[in-house]
This record gives sequence, C-alpha cells and structure tokens, in this order.
Amino acid sequence: MNTVARVYYTERRFVKFLRLLAIIAGPGILVMVADNDAGGITTYTATGAKYGFNLLWFLILLGPIAYVAQEMTVRLGAVTKRGHAEAIFDAFGPFWGWFSLFDLAITDWLTLVSEFIGMTAGLRIFGVPEWLTVIVVSILMGAMVLQGRYWTWEKIALVFCVINLIYVPAAFVLHPNLGQVFATGLIPNLPGGLTTTMFFFLMANVGTTIAPWMIFFQQSAVVDKGLKGKDVLWSQLDTAIGAFFTVVVAVACLIVTGATLYGTNVESAAQAAAALMHINQYTGAFMAIGLFDAGFLGAICISLSSSWAIGEVFGWAHSLNNRVREAPWFYAFYFFSLLSAGLLVLIPGAPLVVITLFVQVVATTLLPAALVFLILLLNNEELMGEYRNRTWQNMVDFVIVIGLILLSSGYTLTTLFPTWFGQ
Repeated sequence: MNTVARVYYTERRFVKFLRLLAIIAGPGILVMVADNDAGGITTYTATGAKYGFNLLWFLILLGPIAYVAQEMTVRLGAVTKRGHAEAIFDAFGPFWGWFSLFDLAITDWLTLVSEFIGMTAGLRIFGVPEWLTVIVVSILMGAMVLQGRYWTWEKIALVFCVINLIYVPAAFVLHPNLGQVFATGLIPNLPGGLTTTMFFFLMANVGTTIAPWMIFFQQSAVVDKGLKGKDVLWSQLDTAIGAFFTVVVAVACLIVTGATLYGTNVESAAQAAAALMHINQYTGAFMAIGLFDAGFLGAICISLSSSWAIGEVFGWAHSLNNRVREAPWFYAFYFFSLLSAGLLVLIPGAPLVVITLFVQVVATTLLPAALVFLILLLNNEELMGEYRNRTWQNMVDFVIVIGLILLSSGYTLTTLFPTWFGQ
C-alpha cells in the first residue's frame, strides 16, 4: 500500500471515528460540563479569591475522581436499561430505595435553587430583573423538554456546553503569569492548615464536582438515549472528554479570581464578575455570561435527574421521547420543581448565598451513600455480567468513598472541636 493510500484510509477511519463519537456522545459531556453549574462557578471563584492558586492541584485531582464515579453509571445504564433509582429499588428493596430517592430530591431541589440564583445574578449585572430571568428561563426549559425527542433536547443542551467554555478566554484576557500559577498550584498544599474554613472549601469543591444528581442523571440519560452494552467504550470516552473540560473550566475560574481578587472575600460568582468589570471589562462580562450559562446548563440537567428518578420509582412514563399526554405526571413533576425553585429566588431576603455554598457541602455529605449503592450494583455479576467491576476498579472506588467519608467527618470535627486543629 503506497503512502497516498495509507493517508486516505487513515483519514477515512478517523472520520468514521468522529461520526460514531458524535452519535453516541452526549450524556457524559453533558453531565460533566453541567457539573460546572452556578454553584460550582461560585465555589471555584470563591476558592481562588480565598486561596489564590494554592488549591489548583486539588481541582485537577477531582477530574479523574469524577470520571471514575460517572463511568460506572455508563455501564450500569447500558447493561440494565434501567435508571439508577429503579436499579436501587430492585436490588436493595423499598427502604434503601426511598432513602436514595429522598437523598436525591433534597440535593436536587436545593441545587436547582442555586442554579436560579446564578442565572438571575449573572443577568442582573447587565440590568435584567430577576423576575424576567425566571420567566424566560422557565419558558425556554419548558420548550426544550416539550418538543418530544431526547436527541433534540441533547443537541440543544450541548450548545450550552460549548458556551460554558467562555471562562477559558476570560482567564487568558488577564494574561496571568502561568509560571507562577503552576509553581504555586501544582504542588499539593493546604494554606493555613486543616481549619474549618479549609474543610468547608474542600468539601464544597468536591460537592460541586461529584454530586448524587450526576449519578442519577447520566444513567437515566444513557437509558433514554437507548445506548447498549456495545456502546460502553464510546460512552466512556464521552465521559472522559467531559471530565477534561470540567477541570479546564474549574481551573480557568480559579485562575481568574486568583490572579485578580486574591485576598478578598468573594461570596458569589456574581460578586466576582461585578468586581472584575472594574478590572477588565471583557473578563467581567465573560464571567457574567458564563454564570448565566452555567446556571442554565445545570438547571436543565438537574431538573431532569429528579423527574426521571420519580418516574422510574412510581412507574410513570418518563422519557423525553414521550409527549405530555403520554407522560403527564413526569412533566408535571418537572415543571413543579422548576417553578418552585425559581419562585424561591424571587422571595425578598432569602439567604441565597448561604444556599449556594451550603448545597455543595450537603451533596458531599450524602455522596458516599450514593457511591456505595453504585459500587454494590457494579459488583453484581448476575446483573452486570462481563461489565461488572474488576478488582482494581473496586480498590479505586473504595479509596474515593473512604476519602469522602474522612473529609465529611473532618469538617464535622473541626466545627465541633476547633481547638483540635489549632483554631
């Protein structure tokens, strides 16, 4: 085979590879990029302002950890053809099934509130009133789910994933000293030691990078999209790509505030964006637009996560491929969650900033239970067959679970006994 022929066939294989990836990709990229939601952006920007570049290494570490957790949902959904809530009910019975559903309902609704907080705060910088943001967002999200096809909904959602990358140019516009960024941030360190504040920030970053809703969402999305066992490798690649962009955006946010607002008390991404408008107008505008997009992307995924789970448990029709008349309760719960979260944000005096950061900590506290269920299901040989967890995968999974338990316990201890940690 001559050189021209080799180049031709190599190009054809590459084009075929991209086409297959474009068909199967979606759930992994969506769940990972949506993980950089309004609460996540607030957490990253607050971390950069508080600790500069020092916790960059921790954010990078969270990418592979998130991939490990989400990759399991790909295999479970593709092999069983069931969502996560339904799988837990079938495998562990009603008690643990209701426990996991209650866990999901609390964290999802609180997180959905934080998404509306981010969206309204982001557009407020441009003079858009909160009530108008809530109305327009609710109409747009409603139109996306009511069009009657999962594939159409997914393609629209992927457009907002691309917009989420706006934080990358926001960081480069500032021309940060990358040598200083990497010299300070790549060496593991905990400035000030293991204080209550440090634990809170570590837990908040874990909670926004790995959350219970992500497990439920991706497994249900895999089922709704109709992916099968033969698609697992492609779906794993889809998830890995999403994990990479999750880390990229998180690092970009931390660099922005670490380079400009280090040493200041930043309570929200909107506050950071407003402050940046006085330092660099383009960066401030990018941050505000990105905050709205992050909230919107998170909202469209989180609201579906709950609706899919409720539909699975109660036996309702619960696919985006169903029309309203075919799945009335599925859509009714979806709009109830959406509107109740949006209306709460409009209540004068509501503790919005506290909710935004607190929800990340709650998610971290409840996450170990969700991961344990996931690991046990992946070790069921009768259920999973050749796609069950291998020994090395179980070792990695349990290290992650133990780490999360220690982190949650450490935060509790520093709160109750601050003198133990030198405070």
